[in-house]
Amino acid sequence: MKKFNIRKVLDGLTAASSSSSSSHPGNRENDSIQENLQSEHFQLCKTVRHGFPYQPSAMAFDPVQKILAIGTQSGALRLFGRAGVECYCQHESGSAIIQLQFLINEGALVSALADDSIHLWNLRQKQPAVLHSLKFNRERITFLALPFQSKWLYVGTERGNIHTVNVESFTLSGYVIMWNKAIELSSKSHPGPVVHISDNPMDEAKLLIGFECGIVVLWDLRTKKADYRYTYDEAIHSVAWHHEGKQFICSHSDGTLTIWNIRAPAKPAQIITPHGKQPKDGKKPEPCKPILKVEYKTTRVGDPFMVLFGGLSYDTVGRRACLTVMHGKSTAVLEMDYPIVDFLTLCETPYPNDVQEPYAVVILLEKDLVLIDLAQIGYPIFENPYPLSLHESPVTCCEYFADCPAELIPALYSVGSRQKRQGYSKKEWPISGGNWGQGTQSYPEIIITGHADGSIKFWDASAIMLQVLYKLKSAKVFEKVRNKEDKPSTDIVDEDPFAIQILSWCPESRMLCVAGVSAHVIIYRFSKHEVTTEVVQLLEVRMPYELNDVDSPEAAGEQTPSVSTPGASSSPQTALPPADTHPSTSSNSSDGPRDNVPCLKVRCSPLKQSPGYQVDLVVQLLWVSGEPPQQITSLALNSAYGLVVFGNSNGLAVVDYFQKTLLMNVGVQELYGSADPFQRQPRSPRKTRQPSGGPCDANDGSNASEDRCKSPTSAKMSRKLGTAPDQKQDSAAERLQRRRTLPHKKRVCCVKSAIEARSSPQRSPIIMRTPSAPNFYAKDSSFSRSRSSSVTSLEREAREVITAFHFCETMSRKGEAGPGPSLWVGTSQGSMLVLPLAVPASSELRMQQAPAVSFGGTVTRLKGCVVTMATLDSTGAPLLPPYEVWYDPNLPDEREEKDRWKRRGPASPPGGPEGAPETHYVVLCSEKQAEVLVLPSQHSAFKHNITEASFVLRADVVLMPAGSCIACFCANGHIMTLSLPALRPLLDVNYLPLTDMRIARTFCFSNLGQALYLTSPTEIQRITYSQETCDNLQEMLCELFTPVETPEAPNRGFFKGLFGGGAQSLDREDLFGEVAAGKASRSLAQHIPGPGGMEGMKGAATGIMGDLARTRMALDERGQKLGELEERTAGMMHSADSFSKHAHDIMLKCKDKKWYQL
Repeated sequence: MKKFNIRKVLDGLTAASSSSSSSHPGNRENDSIQENLQSEHFQLCKTVRHGFPYQPSAMAFDPVQKILAIGTQSGALRLFGRAGVECYCQHESGSAIIQLQFLINEGALVSALADDSIHLWNLRQKQPAVLHSLKFNRERITFLALPFQSKWLYVGTERGNIHTVNVESFTLSGYVIMWNKAIELSSKSHPGPVVHISDNPMDEAKLLIGFECGIVVLWDLRTKKADYRYTYDEAIHSVAWHHEGKQFICSHSDGTLTIWNIRAPAKPAQIITPHGKQPKDGKKPEPCKPILKVEYKTTRVGDPFMVLFGGLSYDTVGRRACLTVMHGKSTAVLEMDYPIVDFLTLCETPYPNDVQEPYAVVILLEKDLVLIDLAQIGYPIFENPYPLSLHESPVTCCEYFADCPAELIPALYSVGSRQKRQGYSKKEWPISGGNWGQGTQSYPEIIITGHADGSIKFWDASAIMLQVLYKLKSAKVFEKVRNKEDKPSTDIVDEDPFAIQILSWCPESRMLCVAGVSAHVIIYRFSKHEVTTEVVQLLEVRMPYELNDVDSPEAAGEQTPSVSTPGASSSPQTALPPADTHPSTSSNSSDGPRDNVPCLKVRCSPLKQSPGYQVDLVVQLLWVSGEPPQQITSLALNSAYGLVVFGNSNGLAVVDYFQKTLLMNVGVQELYGSADPFQRQPRSPRKTRQPSGGPCDANDGSNASEDRCKSPTSAKMSRKLGTAPDQKQDSAAERLQRRRTLPHKKRVCCVKSAIEARSSPQRSPIIMRTPSAPNFYAKDSSFSRSRSSSVTSLEREAREVITAFHFCETMSRKGEAGPGPSLWVGTSQGSMLVLPLAVPASSELRMQQAPAVSFGGTVTRLKGCVVTMATLDSTGAPLLPPYEVWYDPNLPDEREEKDRWKRRGPASPPGGPEGAPETHYVVLCSEKQAEVLVLPSQHSAFKHNITEASFVLRADVVLMPAGSCIACFCANGHIMTLSLPALRPLLDVNYLPLTDMRIARTFCFSNLGQALYLTSPTEIQRITYSQETCDNLQEMLCELFTPVETPEAPNRGFFKGLFGGGAQSLDREDLFGEVAAGKASRSLAQHIPGPGGMEGMKGAATGIMGDLARTRMALDERGQKLGELEERTAGMMHSADSFSKHAHDIMLKCKDKKWYQL
């Protein structure tokens, strides 16, 4: 009977992620480790979202606060200020945002959604929240208008009616403008939806209403009648006022602009077709595409600006979207990279009745945000300070490094600053509102993203900001394909052949290794100096699939070595000499299958490499007898050993990038040897084929496996197939063997069918999961597991994949006295194997002699695919892999100095009393369970079943301030942490169900409780599972609202004030208030109090400094006005005294005179 675990009930573990842990009480060393991490150290919350808003739909700008708001089709709201000031909000309904309106300089925003609801957002708090909502029940919302410094919002509907809403209480007024009263009584047709509402800049009592059919009405709010009606044959898309209120301009569906005088409704004062061809006979110009929006802005000196988008001629088919700027007689057409969603013209004043003085145009594109400088010749763009180029090419993989070496970010910034484009505007970025957070989190953080075009970007993610540091283009290494006809027939993907699948980075040595979708690996070194590489160093590796198809140059006699290198001799120890080309010993004739050819062609011409990451070595997998190379599923790099290891479904390969040689190339089954738990029988060799230079001897299989699988670079390296003598197969393994043993012919058929399915163009992608990233490259959002129920156990056996690597210095064999270099290997069948390494002791010897790789056999087996692994010392602290100190490879003196000093990582403390053997722990995590083994005895100390109904997508051993733990992300959306080494559950939160393969491909954990994933194709969501970070999050977040004095209203002037000119104010409360207009129908709209009511009060409480600043400013302003009043009063008193004195003198002078003497 299963023991009832009360801890599960207390922790609230669900059945979907039910787990259990077990330990072996006989292990005395397990009880001596003190674990400091507890459940109270963990809490999960979102921190910040970076990137371009996905599928934008609306935009608004506060000209006083200098804040930009962007709404999306999924109901997301993104707010931007100065560089580093970003905020993300989400409407609960998830409906598309159709319009946004700022309450200018009030710290509030109104949003209108496609579900006919409007919401009031409070921006005075660090995390904006909804204060009020209003849901319309009977009418569809089409347009919003909120006049400057007004508390009454105009809402236009699809029926043509206009309602008024009090933004303070968010209640409807009884004042309604009905469509049948606005249009001509004689009109029999409905005017269509309301597309525009605005009041006259000079008279707030006059409201301009635009209907879709082409009718514009100037409505008098006081008399509730239409003063004028303006009719045009074409549909209206937008309307804009001249600041003097005497003219307005309309954009129409036939590509024309009509300018109207408000007192001349009979016909337009002017008709303009910006992009239409003017016929010579005076006929109407040819119709053009609709002008979707127009803005009319005046200047104090010079001609006004008319900015519009759309209106191009219909014969410009395929032309990109354009923005047109008309200034006087000049017309500039600015092409955009993506379709235009909306644009706004930024002006110096927020008052519509003042001269506008435009200085920039904000253009919201489908995948970009562009600002144009209107004040400079040629309209240059501003340099964008936001991390909106994240999706410049689709993100295919992602890695997150917290608490990096402090000198890394300045080094990357110094080389990345040279890559910046020229020709930007010299002015500062005009969206400059908000303030940065005051958080104390100061450790450096770096995010690396791999992209579909082969580029790699480094981002500074410190202090919850994001800024691009450096961009690396890996496609420069390969020959360019000019057109589709020149595309090589060896490609294994239809598009994006340079896409990055896996990243492996050593921050200390600055070594970078990337694996691409075309079965290639590139190793980079970091240098601050430019260099020209005459010939790119290349290794071509043949990784056959069949059991007896293993690279073995020594056993193959005089056959060509598998490492195809330019000018290489038959000796496997020979490094690559320079050569002019990269020949491949291929037999790719028209009458034979492709063999020994790579998927991509490395460039032959000299490669100029700028400061930054420079190519050190390219490794390519080759086609084998018509079969394409399998995509790489796992990758690891160690700078101290100078080794790179990668694996796939065929096997693994170990490369020495110091000497540019291949140390090992072995199939997955060869790793087991005689201790293979599946007892896979060797297959008959294939029939004779064209000699392709491969070392795989396919004679009669008489070569012993030991001779056949020796390292091609070291004759002394022995391959000891099998496990340690004291490691035995238990009865479960024997039962598994009997269950999976099949006749030889059936097994070959299964393998052939798997190969045919893999080589078919319509094959479905096979999904692999590895410690650095889930290794698949699929653009669709479908999700199919690699080991689904439809796949038989035989196919799973035949397709065992290398999924995880880990370099470490520990006891790799039972009974070893001290730690030594080793490579741990995990597979998709849960097998855990170890490869001991023999690395030369000194750096001088290492440059002359290659390391030796031997076999240590299978250590243990877990349930499910191995995801990650790590080693711990005797105190339970992680043992970091050894690394090399960075040196500039282009400075020989520095290399000679630093090669003598290689750090091997933190030394492990002694395992116990003097003379006692040293003890290490190895942490293993698979899709289903986690296990901790004690080394060198290799017995299990702890085991924990993570999940039964789901599987782990990503797991990492991370460092927290109080200790270390395993962080796991499951496919059912659960995020869990387990203590080390006892594997106690510390956190289990149902956070995010796996709805898209993009999340699985990009989710990654980092140290100090940080994690991230790609929440949309253009946005990164950062989260934290640290209680300390959650507690400090409020201080770390930026402030959107800052106290700014509203600019003074324009001066009316003496004569305008004397003769009644200038702007006419309106007391809207007298018109729209409940006393005058009555109450609106309750069935028309429903008021919903927002959750931000209390949040707003909390935000106001936390923003006491802002309140004090505003109060101080108000007091200063009041004192200044009182001082001016006192001066004016003194002047008036002086004038009165003077007048009284003169009057008295005149009285005395005329006192004794008669009336006729005056």
